[in-house]
Amino acid sequence: MGQLDEDRLFPTEEGARALARALYERVKGLPIVSPHGHTDPRWYAENAPFPDPAQLFVTPDHYVFRMLHSQGISLDDLGVPRADGSRAETDGRKIWRLFAENFYLFRGTPSRMWLEHAFQEVFGLTERFGPETADAFYDHISECLAKPEFLPRSLFERFGIEVIATTESPLDDLRWHRMIRDSDWTGRVVTAYRPDAVVDPEFEGFADNVARFGEIAGTDATTWDGYLEAHRNRRAYFKEFGATSSDHGHASARTEDLPLPEAVALFEKALNGACTPEEADAFRGHMLTEMARMSLDDGLVLQIHPGARRNHSAPMMQLFGRDKGFDIPGRTDYVAALKPLLDAVGTDPRLSIVLFTLDETAYARELAPLAGVYPSLKLGPAWWFYDSPEGMRRFREMTTETAGFYNTVGFNDDTRAFCSIPARHDVARRVDCAFLATLVRTGRLAEDEAFEVAQDLAYRLVKRAYKL
Repeated sequence: MGQLDEDRLFPTEEGARALARALYERVKGLPIVSPHGHTDPRWYAENAPFPDPAQLFVTPDHYVFRMLHSQGISLDDLGVPRADGSRAETDGRKIWRLFAENFYLFRGTPSRMWLEHAFQEVFGLTERFGPETADAFYDHISECLAKPEFLPRSLFERFGIEVIATTESPLDDLRWHRMIRDSDWTGRVVTAYRPDAVVDPEFEGFADNVARFGEIAGTDATTWDGYLEAHRNRRAYFKEFGATSSDHGHASARTEDLPLPEAVALFEKALNGACTPEEADAFRGHMLTEMARMSLDDGLVLQIHPGARRNHSAPMMQLFGRDKGFDIPGRTDYVAALKPLLDAVGTDPRLSIVLFTLDETAYARELAPLAGVYPSLKLGPAWWFYDSPEGMRRFREMTTETAGFYNTVGFNDDTRAFCSIPARHDVARRVDCAFLATLVRTGRLAEDEAFEVAQDLAYRLVKRAYKL
């Protein structure tokens, strides 16, 4: 498309478009608060140049390489690292040309908007990207990446990022966060506690992970009491590096509040590798309730990301490992699944639970009504597969009528692709402004209220919800 349309994503009716434009002007320059994501803290710690355009835009971004792979392009040919860390293709220009030859595959997708935003706004490239311009783009971006103003910390400041959260396992020593903290840089990069490796009996190496978990935490985590104490110790350690949240990527939203003997018995079976799939799910569900109780003590916001059928392709999992684009949405039940946790702690206003979903059918039927009554629940934004303009609009249309705006938590980008962060937030702000303008033009919201809500959705709600 070349140069970005300044009115992209705004309504076509002129009055609503003019108001959306005015609302957007008020919020477009607000700082970015990114409370959940997967950028590498090492980038900010070492502040080394990004290696080449392909390693900036292609190899870390599963939105990009999964689309290319869907058309038969090998992840090896795209330089995506294998599970052992090796890369079959290391020639950045070759990867980039392959990307450019197939850029047409992204027509109409949010990825194209994010990429074109980064090309223009970050690197000043306004020509249409494709095979004919691939080398010129590569050379220009490579020249930029060698300059101090394109180092990770400089881009962080240029993007207007006030705070960004990365996500680490409790087995992580947080060395990069320590390096950031001990440096003289003032950028705020915090961690988030993601305990999947030690709460999911089906996670590879679970028993070994728990043993190492105990060693790191200074307890015997092979006993139930020691295991819970290890979580408390590691959560406290993560808080030293700015953590305000925990994050849980479970296959389902199931929660349990089991009697102590049952919980201990399941834990012992998990350590022995003897859990059935049903028992593993029950144990994960019980640990969500345990994590919620810990949150009442230490204040961490509990994020639940259920519904991804993770690593759907066993061969690709074996070759390339986790997070290679093969997490697929599945149907998710919330009303029954969350009831044990909510019966235990759900009416306590001190608790903050952010619910995400990959099942749009649950928005109006389950999620909005739950968040619209339980003081502990807030709705996370439209997430992977639905963090598109259409998905964001549907989210607002289906949840606002029951949960309102103030039982949601603004936007988070949930990305590994650093240069897409400002683009993703820009899309979210444009979509919200378009939605608010439509409410005003159809007589459902006063104009002055729309300006206030726009700022809440872009900035204030996320800071409040995540205690940032």
